Amino acid sequence: MAALALCVALAPGLLPAAGAQAAPQAVPRVAADGKPVVRLSAKEAGKGGSLTVTGHGWRPKALLTLLICGQNMIGGSNSCANGDGRAATTDAHGAFRRKLPVAEPPKPCPCVVHVATVTGAAAAADAPFTVAGHPMAPLPPDTTGGRLAVLTQPRLAGSSGLLTWFGAPAQRELTVTVGNLGPVPVRDPLFRVGTSHGVFAPKWEEQQWRGTIPAGKKAQIRLPVELPAGAHGDYLVSLAYGGRTLVEQPWGVGRPWGVMLFWVLLCVVIPTAVFRIGMALVDRVRPLRTDRTRKHSAGRGRAAGRPPRTRTKDRTAHDGSTDGPGTPGETGGLPWFTPDTAPSTTTSTERPTSKGSA
Repeated sequence: MAALALCVALAPGLLPAAGAQAAPQAVPRVAADGKPVVRLSAKEAGKGGSLTVTGHGWRPKALLTLLICGQNMIGGSNSCANGDGRAATTDAHGAFRRKLPVAEPPKPCPCVVHVATVTGAAAAADAPFTVAGHPMAPLPPDTTGGRLAVLTQPRLAGSSGLLTWFGAPAQRELTVTVGNLGPVPVRDPLFRVGTSHGVFAPKWEEQQWRGTIPAGKKAQIRLPVELPAGAHGDYLVSLAYGGRTLVEQPWGVGRPWGVMLFWVLLCVVIPTAVFRIGMALVDRVRPLRTDRTRKHSAGRGRAAGRPPRTRTKDRTAHDGSTDGPGTPGETGGLPWFTPDTAPSTTTSTERPTSKGSA
């Protein structure tokens, strides 16, 4: 009884200690700052090898791209080995696990494994990685005189019109608020706006924003974005400054159904028009052939010593009395007898009696 009482007395103090020991072993599903997390099975590997990339804290059922990039990806996806990238889909808890082949990026190291979402809300995470045997080089210096950072979530303003439904280029305006973290003001910054489709590298276009961003201040940047004619699908709009990608914004473009409707109507109208033209030609040629056939039949009748059959006589014979042949009410002659060759009504048609018959 004394031992049982001692165990009951010590139990409340032992249970919190056991819970404290088990708590560090639990793997957090989301990072402390709310950003997605990427982890690598190895920090260094050579070309031709592979490593396992795992992550958690991502959006459930999200499509991700995994790339090995050089120069810490400050030049965007142009510094990544895009041809050897891989795609992964997160599970219902926002976690994933994928093998990634080790490839040499087009830019020297320091390198990172860059993981980013393809569709939906933009999210990205980098993990440091070293490609064994790949050249190393210091990062390019900042020659812009200021450091700009994105302070708010970017958005694409605008909507598609009727012409876009028929294949006209889709246009939007990229709106983003940036802040100057450098010690000097930034005057007339030159931005690079890129658009990419799927896993392809973006196509960049330089656009200069007119204005000055003082040191420690912020400003709202608005830059036009335009896609080629007939473009549709999932696109990614990127904004870069000073050789560094500031932000990426997905853009879903609808299919130009007006173009498809036009082709369907074209495939229906052209065969119908050809058919109508062909029938009109047939109707023009058919009476000529009928007249030629009638004249040919009349010529053959004259050669045989018979007068040609005319449409009037046929109609007369057809429209005569309905009393039957040989009746007094019949007004027209039979078509195969002419007035000269018809048998006389006075000629007896009785057969002569044979000799010796009564």
